[in-house]
Amino acid sequence: MTQSRPPMPTEPPSRQGSGGTGTTALGPDGVTEPRMRFAPDTLRDGPSAEDRSFIGHPGGLPWMLQVEMWERFSWFGMRAILLYFLVDTVANGGLGLSTTAGQVVVSAYGAAVLLMTIPGGIFADRILGPWMSTLVGGSIIMTGHVVLAIPMVATSWAGLILIAVGTGFIKPNLSTVVGGLYDQDDPRRDTGFMYFYMSVNVGSLVAPFIVGALRHAFGYHIGFIAAAIGMALALISFWYGRKKLSTFAYTVPNPLKPGEGKKLLGLAALIAVVATVLVVLFQLLLGELTSAIAWALFLFALGTAGVYFVTMVKSPKVTPEERVHLGAFAPLWVGNVLFVLIFEQAAGKMATFALEHTDRSVLGLFDLTPEAYQSFNPTFVLILAPILGWLFLKRQGRFPSTAQKFAISLVIIGISALMMGYGFSAFPGGAALAPFWFLIAVFFVQTVAELLMNPVGLSVTTKLAPRHFASQTMTLWYLAPAVGMGLTSVVIQLMSGFSDGVYYAVLGGVTLLVSLGMFAIAPWVQSKMDDVETRHDKKADEEAVSVEG
Repeated sequence: MTQSRPPMPTEPPSRQGSGGTGTTALGPDGVTEPRMRFAPDTLRDGPSAEDRSFIGHPGGLPWMLQVEMWERFSWFGMRAILLYFLVDTVANGGLGLSTTAGQVVVSAYGAAVLLMTIPGGIFADRILGPWMSTLVGGSIIMTGHVVLAIPMVATSWAGLILIAVGTGFIKPNLSTVVGGLYDQDDPRRDTGFMYFYMSVNVGSLVAPFIVGALRHAFGYHIGFIAAAIGMALALISFWYGRKKLSTFAYTVPNPLKPGEGKKLLGLAALIAVVATVLVVLFQLLLGELTSAIAWALFLFALGTAGVYFVTMVKSPKVTPEERVHLGAFAPLWVGNVLFVLIFEQAAGKMATFALEHTDRSVLGLFDLTPEAYQSFNPTFVLILAPILGWLFLKRQGRFPSTAQKFAISLVIIGISALMMGYGFSAFPGGAALAPFWFLIAVFFVQTVAELLMNPVGLSVTTKLAPRHFASQTMTLWYLAPAVGMGLTSVVIQLMSGFSDGVYYAVLGGVTLLVSLGMFAIAPWVQSKMDDVETRHDKKADEEAVSVEG
């Protein structure tokens, strides 16, 4: 599961009043100073090490864990039934799209949600601060689920748009709030985020079971209401825990200076115009709106990633050594795009396989719902993550290197694609259905690939990021899934004339070929990053000795 990396917050600024909005002030060097906004009357403003009120961690952590758990419940509950809602008949409460169109929409929608994290981050950094941005995002998500529950075509699309916008606000900023609970030198930070990651998987594990069961018993719209209730519980936790946070959560680190608001609005308007023009041009070319939106999202995400990369490479603030690191980062980024192209079809083609190609009877004892299959990935993450983490620690400095882990991940995800290709060909539906365990096995294989790709990718991105572009480099990493899901929607549309078996066979074959190339260049890539990995490993060893002492 793709999850936002916690930012490394700077030392929290001193309080500037209780509950006020603060004022924009210029420091002696002419740089806009941070300000507080929407802060409650009482906050922790001392060192984080003094706050150990929750099993040795800051008192705000359990409330933020609940927020993340319920927010992920909300998202993955909606996602579990989204394809079925899109392709089901209007008479059954669906939107009546074709299966291919529904799969295209699901992938394009995932890309759109990730792209929305860019304005979500800008609002937090320059206007609202992370706490208020998260609150706004959660409120928009809850409203979106409520609107989605209204049984009308127009409200269905409006609800999906609201959820995308709200998720764009909450996804980058909730982890920022959690990160602000710990000072930079607080050794509890990694453990705190381990709890945070666990809450992610708990929410995403139970949601498909509950929302799927409600959908089967009462229809799609009750399922969407359940997702809205989950988001409401998240907001209650978020509001209740607001006084247990640090000042960092309410700080606008780079508030707008006079006149910058108009420039920001102008840029937003320009982006909206460009996106609209792309959609119109592709609709004229393709004659179909769904595919036009898919192509526009893919090219917009790819273009945005290109701008980020070129800006960093050409910046005079980036040293020659850091440019070498960016050169090593580029093939890893491409590998992530290809990984996402296969992995992020759990709610698309794999959901179709669960519904139409799988005998979901478990040994004749009970039947799994098709939505329940989407719970197996977080289940396997919870089981396998500590095991693989222990193995990586044992083999630190030996095979596999970071670059080799990426290559191995591509091999494994390519094998999972070939498994799906075989599944669609051998079990075409009707009387020929796959056994219940087949799709579970595919999810297991994909989870192994995920744990070799995502945590390693997040870690290496922090190491290879230029000092002056740390946040932008992380944004670039998260643009890879946006590009990957956009590419998925385009490839599905382009290969709509082929069977799903052929579709997956092609993806698997291409991925395995690329993995061979990744293995071939792995020594070169690793040589370009060995200096930063050595520094980080040495620092970790020193910290471990210090703790033991």
